[in-house]
Amino acid sequence: MKPAVQLTELVLYLNDYLRVTAVPDAPHALNGLQVSNAGAVSRVAAAVDLCEATVRLAAEQGADFLLVHHGLFWGGLGPLTERRYRRVAGLVKHNIALYSAHLPLDLHPDVGNNAVLARQLGVTLRGAFGEEYGVPIGVWGEVDELRTVLGQRLTSLLGGAPRLLPFGPERARRLGIVTGAAGSLIGQAAAAGLDTYITGEGPHHTFFDAEELGLNVFYAGHYATETVGVKALAEHLRTRFDLPWTFLDHPTGL
Repeated sequence: MKPAVQLTELVLYLNDYLRVTAVPDAPHALNGLQVSNAGAVSRVAAAVDLCEATVRLAAEQGADFLLVHHGLFWGGLGPLTERRYRRVAGLVKHNIALYSAHLPLDLHPDVGNNAVLARQLGVTLRGAFGEEYGVPIGVWGEVDELRTVLGQRLTSLLGGAPRLLPFGPERARRLGIVTGAAGSLIGQAAAAGLDTYITGEGPHHTFFDAEELGLNVFYAGHYATETVGVKALAEHLRTRFDLPWTFLDHPTGL
C-alpha cells in the first residue's frame, strides 16, 4: 500500500500552488484548509460544493481529503447547529479534511475553471478580463466557430444544453469565459471587445444587457461550469503526489 501524504505537506503545497493568500476573494470564502483530519491523506475526493451529500459521498468512497470550490462558511459566522453541525460532524466522524478554493481556483492559469474550460473548447487564449475584487478573474481568446457548434460542444463537455442569448454574430471569434454566477460581467465582456461570452448563470436583466450590447451569451449552468476546475486540480494532485481521486457529482441543475 502506498504511504499516505502528510496533510500539512499537501496543504502547504496547495496554498502555494493556488496562491490562496495572494488572491482576494469574498470575505466568507475562507480559502484553504477549513477542517483538519488526523494528519494524513491517502485518497482525494473532489466536489463543487460542500454539503451533507458530498460529505456522505466522500465517506462512501473512503476519501480522507475533500477538495471543494464552495466551502463551509458562505453564510458567515453562525452556530454549529442543525445543518452546519451535520456537515462538520460528518467530516470529523469519517476523518475527512476539507480544503476549499474559490477565486484562487477560478483564475488559476493551469487548473482554473476558466482556463480549463477554454482549453476544452479549443480557444486560443490571449489574455485575462473581467475584474472582481480588484483582480481579473476571466480569460478570453480567439475561436472561429459557429455559435450553434459552440453550444453543442458545451452540451457535450458539461452534460447539459446551455441557454443561449443570441445577440452577437453567428460566428464567434473573440470569446470570454468566467464560470459560475458571472452574468454581471456581460458589460465588461463587451468593453473588452468580445463577441461571445460563456458563464454559468445571471439575473433577469442580463438578457437586455446582452441584447443591447450585441453579445452572444451562453448560460451553461453555475454547477456545470465549475466542475472542470476541481477535477483538474485533483488530477494535478494525483500526478504530483500519486494520490488517487474521485469526483463526487451532486448536480443542482442550476
